[in-house]
Parts: sequence; C-alpha cells; structure tokens
Amino acid sequence: MAPPPLFPLPPLLILLVIVPLFPTAARTATTLPLYRHLPHVAEAVASHHHPLSRLAAASLARALHLKRRDPNHHSQKGSGSHLTWVPCTSSYECRNCSSPSASAVPVFHPKNSSSSRLVGCRNPSCQWVHSAANLATKCRRAPCSPGAANCPAAASNVCPPYAVVYGSGSTAGLLIADTLRAPGRAVPGFVLGCSLVSVHQPPSGLAGFGRGAPSVPAQLGLPKFSYCLLSRRFDDNAAVSGSLVLGGTGGGEGMQYVPLVKSAAGDKLPYGVYYYLALRGVTVGGKAVRLPARAFAANAAGSGGTIVDSGTTFTYLDPTVFQPVADAVVAAVGGRYKRSKDAEDELGLHPCFALPQGARSMALPELSFHFEGGAVMQLPVENYFVVAGRGAVEAICLAVVTDFSGGSGAGNEGSGPAIILGSFQQQNYLVEYDLEKERLGFRRQSCTSSPS
Repeated sequence: MAPPPLFPLPPLLILLVIVPLFPTAARTATTLPLYRHLPHVAEAVASHHHPLSRLAAASLARALHLKRRDPNHHSQKGSGSHLTWVPCTSSYECRNCSSPSASAVPVFHPKNSSSSRLVGCRNPSCQWVHSAANLATKCRRAPCSPGAANCPAAASNVCPPYAVVYGSGSTAGLLIADTLRAPGRAVPGFVLGCSLVSVHQPPSGLAGFGRGAPSVPAQLGLPKFSYCLLSRRFDDNAAVSGSLVLGGTGGGEGMQYVPLVKSAAGDKLPYGVYYYLALRGVTVGGKAVRLPARAFAANAAGSGGTIVDSGTTFTYLDPTVFQPVADAVVAAVGGRYKRSKDAEDELGLHPCFALPQGARSMALPELSFHFEGGAVMQLPVENYFVVAGRGAVEAICLAVVTDFSGGSGAGNEGSGPAIILGSFQQQNYLVEYDLEKERLGFRRQSCTSSPS
C-alpha cells in the first residue's frame, strides 16, 4: 500500500469531553461541536516521559479497568462511562488535572438552579451508583422525611456519595437531578453527578454514552447518536472540532453496519453496559490472522468478545489476540525495516520499527477488521501506526496495547473483553450507534469542522 506522509502525535487526553448537553426529539437531530481536550503542556514536560508512553499506559489502565469484573472494586456499579458528571460548587477540587488554573474550570452551581435537587436515598437512580444491599443498610433507618417538622435537613435521606474509578483517574460527589433545557423543550429530572473532587480528569466533566440507564441516550430516549472524531493532525489546533449528533435519521451513502450483540454474560455488570460488536476476523496485509475463539464472542462469565469504547485511546488486544496480530505485522514488514527495541522499551508499544534516515513515508501492511454481515473497517495507516520522534528514538510503532503480566498474562485468558476498539483507530470515521436496530454504522470521512 502507499501510505500518506507520516506525522508526529502531540499529547492528548484519553477521554472525550462533551459539553453542554441538550435534549433532542426522537427524530430530530441536535449537533454539537466535539473538541479534544489536551493536557497542559507543562504537565507533559514535568512528567519527563514521552507523550506516547503516557498514552499507552493510560490506554492500558483504561482497558484493564473495563475488563475488571470485581463489582466491589469501586462504589459505583458497572462502568463509569455511562454516568454523566460535572464539576460542582465553588469548593470543587481537581487534583493532577490538566486545567492550568482553578479559575479556568467551568463549575455548575446547583444553588443557582431552581429545579436542581439532590437525589434521594430511595430513588431508583441511587442504585445506578450503589448496590441494593448497600442502600438497604444505609436507607433502612432514615430518621425523618425531608420537609418534616422534626427533620433539620434532608441530608439523612440523600443518596450516599458516589466514587467512580476510570483506571487513570477518579471522581466523587453526589447525585443530583435537574431540568435539562433547550429552546422550546425541557427534560425534567435528568440525573447526573455533582462532583466535588476529581483526580486526573478533564476540567469540564464527562458525558456518559454507555448502554446503562444513567447514560445520556437512555435518559433522553435517543433512538441513535453518532460522533465523528478529529484526526490527530489537529491536536494542536483549537479552532477545529469534530461533531456529536444526538438523534436524527442517521444512515447515508457509504455507511457500513455491524450488528451490536449482547454478551453471553447478559446484563451482568460491568459487561451489560458495553457495546459488543460481531467481529468475524482480522487481516494484516490482506492475510487472515488466526485468532482464538474468545476474540469473537464473550462467554457466560464475560470473558472475551470485542467492544467499541471511545474512552480508550489505543486499541487493546489481550495477549492471546495481540501476539498473532503483532507477529503478522512483523512478518508482513518482511525485514524491510529494523526493529527498534529502544522505542519499544521506552514507549510500551510493540512492534516498533526504526525510521529510515530522511524517510517521509514507509510501506506498511494494511490492518482491517471484518464483521458479521460483510462490513470491513480497513484502517488508514495513520489510524494504527504512530510516529515516535524525540532525541535518539525515531521509530514508527503499532498503536495497540496489551498486558503480558498479572491476570491477563500470556497463557491466561483473564476476564472481560478480548478486544477494545479505541478512539485512535476511530479518528476520521463517522460512527453511528443505532440503538433501535441494534447496530453500529461507520464510514470513513473528514471530521474537521471550523467555526463559522
């Protein structure tokens, strides 16, 4: 194949920031600009680590968090990706976050909203972030009812604080409900997190788009939503944006569709909130890679299968899947380029190949995902190889992560999805989640939008 010129990858954050949120009628579309939030430059310099190393580590941490099946690992049930939260109150504290100053953080003040209220302990939405058993203990003996003459405050009946762990950071606060307003329309009782403290999170909060009841699509009753993620070429250009579309008719010329399938684990958390894809194969350089059966479907314990996740930057392949794919890439390169062990050791990415002196492009094998129904995602080279150039290390590396240690090591299948298709591989793709027809659509296109 004849790949386009190579380009470096500036630092970026692994999670999408989508604010503000507006309601939408089921068949009408609301289009919002989608900006990638980048870490503060000083933060990257102070770390003394290569930006790609940090991205690889964050991607792996996120993947291992999604794979973890221990329901007691954190106090929120399931995955944090389906809870929407915003920085809340003037006391909000964000530690190791990327905003250059506290004054730059946009903060929501519930006291300034006449429709804002704390979610009660017995409200069904409180079980979005706490187990029923936990609430049975904490809510069983509420001493009084809010508003009663002998009740000094409603705090005794308030849903207990939540704590959500994302793998590379966390956030904690209280659930609130408020009316979500847009011109000519209002959605009362939209439940979201009012975060009081966060660690290593984007400054404006997060919007949840998973399958769970707390998610934006579920609360707004959306039949579908879609996004188009910017090319990483624009990481240093704040004037352009991608897009997020809530509702609408979707479809269009050139769209390919993949069935969204349920895990054999059913609604068991956290796997019940993930978007599983009906993967049928992977090819490298046009040749099929022999993969284990667990790459294609999850078992009743939630082990295996392929999911799509915009919160993971580099695609994750568990060792049983990664090794044959990496071997196929090395075989397809065929010795044209030398392996760069220095880059692999520094970045945590494999395989890496040394850039020939003065090279503006390299002949690299194509990587494609094949799905049930015939859909094929043939990735452009910039969506699965990344250039690392700093000091003596100049190489191009496969933008995929894995874990060869611990519970997911070689020879141990581990729990959770075998493949997590990340946002790096989705850049410059329109990705549509058709929730009515239980399918995911995609089409390669430019995602660049400039303000008018």
